[in-house]
Amino acid sequence: MRASVAVGLAAVALLAGCGSDAPSAESVVRAWSQALNDDDNERAADLFARDAQVVQAGRELTLKTHADAVAWNAALPCKGKIVSIDSHGNTATATFLLDDRRHSRCDGPGERASAIFKVVKGKIVLWHQTPANGPPGPAI
Repeated sequence: MRASVAVGLAAVALLAGCGSDAPSAESVVRAWSQALNDDDNERAADLFARDAQVVQAGRELTLKTHADAVAWNAALPCKGKIVSIDSHGNTATATFLLDDRRHSRCDGPGERASAIFKVVKGKIVLWHQTPANGPPGPAI
């Protein structure tokens, strides 16, 4: 009986370890987009690593703290439906169709915006807006 219990516990431990891989870059981008679309800036900020880099309109910003990440996400005037996503390893490039958020009017509704996301251990370490005919994001 003890042997079967030990084998059962070992199997459970082994199976639990199988799901321990960090989420893919694509799944993190999708989670971030959903949080933004839900106007959940806390949840969106949770997906950013400490000292994450943001590059927009030729400016670089470091999100040093969780509060910085919350503020940056809250300052984004648009939400976006993902219309395409291309993922390779820990990098994903997503294009969004922009629309108004609940708390703000989008400065480019109906336009497209793209960003490159670098994800390490399930956290965004780089968010880099790229040309896609969308408006530049906020500078906080």
